[in-house]
Amino acid sequence: MATAGSCFAQHIARYLDQSGFSYLCAERSTGLADPFGYDLFSARYGNIYTCRQLLQTFDRAYGLFNPVDDVWRRQDGRYIDAFRPRIAEDGFAGPAAVRKRREPHLAAVRRVFEECRVFVFTLGLTEAWTSKLDGAVYPLAPGVVGAGRDDDAYDFVNFNASQVSDDLSSFSDKLRHVNPTSKVILTVSPVPLIATYSGQHVLVANTYSKSVLRVAAEEAANTHSDVTYFPSFEIITGQQARGRYYAEDLRSVTAEGVEAVMAVFEHHMMNRPGRLGLASAASIAAAPQGRLHGRPSASDDAAEKTVADEQAEASFIVCDEEEIERSASSAHR
Repeated sequence: MATAGSCFAQHIARYLDQSGFSYLCAERSTGLADPFGYDLFSARYGNIYTCRQLLQTFDRAYGLFNPVDDVWRRQDGRYIDAFRPRIAEDGFAGPAAVRKRREPHLAAVRRVFEECRVFVFTLGLTEAWTSKLDGAVYPLAPGVVGAGRDDDAYDFVNFNASQVSDDLSSFSDKLRHVNPTSKVILTVSPVPLIATYSGQHVLVANTYSKSVLRVAAEEAANTHSDVTYFPSFEIITGQQARGRYYAEDLRSVTAEGVEAVMAVFEHHMMNRPGRLGLASAASIAAAPQGRLHGRPSASDDAAEKTVADEQAEASFIVCDEEEIERSASSAHR
């Protein structure tokens, strides 16, 4: 199994990797885990928020698309990969070093597409920034952590349902071309937008974005026999969850929420009982917080530290959108 997608996809990747499943990781860290790229997904591509970015990742890996504006310069003078802006925290000395490091990465991406039996992709956003030169889509707005050209070299786009559906269809066809027996599982991230450039209130923009992604995922599953939709979004956001799967910031998904999603995923998608048991969606929704699948509650002194540690680990994700807040705060100061 291989994974890619938005922030929430990191939870799925971590669960599969730590639960003994055959998880494909083409770029594994050799030392300490790198929170800016290693061990988050099957390859070191970072967060892939939009379906257009996923499609272009495939095309770049196979030499079908070579974007012009591919290396950005940060304010500290260091250079970064425009398509993986937070992968190397220290940056690179120059554009040539960025492109050299990218070559083995794209080879690893090809391995992911060609060797996976199941590709799990989490749809995260409809909003993106693109290059006016060739339509290249970036995971983070130019200028937040670096940029290659003037502001007028980029366009803001908010993809609609037909565009996302077309991108998913194109990706499915291309994946099947290099890996005829592969299957695709689509999910929609329950993590809401942290900001929007649409001009609407972020609550309205978030509803639009998630609605578009959900419709497109349904269309892809209905029209492609090798594509399946899994309802992680509904498990976290549905009325049966009573909102308790969100942390105090009302955005981060808690460890209990991740376990609820993965319990249903394992039951219905993995064809074998796992460590979380054969809980149904209804029983998960009804489980008291802290007592999911027999786990001791946080009030149990003997288990309190262990539970807290597990929750912190399960809740940690790298979200590029958070850089928007940090960048805006620095500008105001």
